[in-house]
Amino acid sequence: METDRAGQALTAREIFDLVSEDLANVEKAIDIESLASVETVTRISHYLQQSGGKRLRPALLLLCARFSGGGGKTAIQLGAVVEMIHAATLVHDDVIDVAQTRRGRPSANVQWGNHTCVLAGDWLYMQAFQVALRERNFHLLDLLISLTQMMVEGELIQLDRIGSIGVTEADCMELVDRKTACLFSACARLGAVSAGAATAAEDKLGEFAWNLGMAFQLIDDMLDFTSVEATLGKPVGGDLKEGKVTLPLVYALEKASAEERQMVEQVLLDRNYDKVSFGEIYAMVQRHDGIQRTRERAQQFTDRARQLVAEFPESPYQRALGTLTDLVTERDR
Repeated sequence: METDRAGQALTAREIFDLVSEDLANVEKAIDIESLASVETVTRISHYLQQSGGKRLRPALLLLCARFSGGGGKTAIQLGAVVEMIHAATLVHDDVIDVAQTRRGRPSANVQWGNHTCVLAGDWLYMQAFQVALRERNFHLLDLLISLTQMMVEGELIQLDRIGSIGVTEADCMELVDRKTACLFSACARLGAVSAGAATAAEDKLGEFAWNLGMAFQLIDDMLDFTSVEATLGKPVGGDLKEGKVTLPLVYALEKASAEERQMVEQVLLDRNYDKVSFGEIYAMVQRHDGIQRTRERAQQFTDRARQLVAEFPESPYQRALGTLTDLVTERDR
């Protein structure tokens, strides 16, 4: 397969083929590093790993490492680290949200209970830092500690706003930054650091990935309204049912009537669609351009990400990073 076609964008398959061997080694590293002295933790870790997922975050890290002229064992270990941290956040999120499914399967908290999953998530966090610590690089640890604090703070802020209809666009952007974009940015920076990239290059890759992460989460919020459960891997309309007002709904509420606002407040109060159907909420969001405006906002972030990539020297890895922006915007799950 030819992946060095000057000036041409790569396909999704070609992007992952560029780092397929490294990704396979990341999977092996996760498998090894998830072995705990307590069997339950190992079982939960392997259950999460076997649930699949796009592995977008380690792939981004590996692409940035290769783009920066390096990679190898350090990048592979760090790919495992970010995926373990991501898995830990998902376990904790599902406990907090009382989720029933994750990636089309029963969520870990349904399988093992909340108490066990909280502790398993804690173990995954600590194990991820244990792996990172072996690199004996304070800058890597600084990036990972700052990342973890940002994500935990994001979760606390979100909890404080649960059930509130008064969420603003700025509030949504703050949460998207703390819960998703900061992780994407850290992945890119970790990849650059693993390859010994200069600080300026690390910063630029971090900015690119931050914009990519912002777009990714906004599309995710949009898909919670527009997708179908079989595609999304979790119930549609789940955010509002969990008490979360995301950007499509924020935009719609700006134009909503008093009666329409009351419908939203009813779902937030009941935490179900028994009195007000999801179809009614979806129709209202569509009617007031909530979906379209969210897509346009996401596109602004992908445009900025694409602009930053275009400033780098052309290579298969540079084109792969550019294509990632299209995949994020056009995805259906």
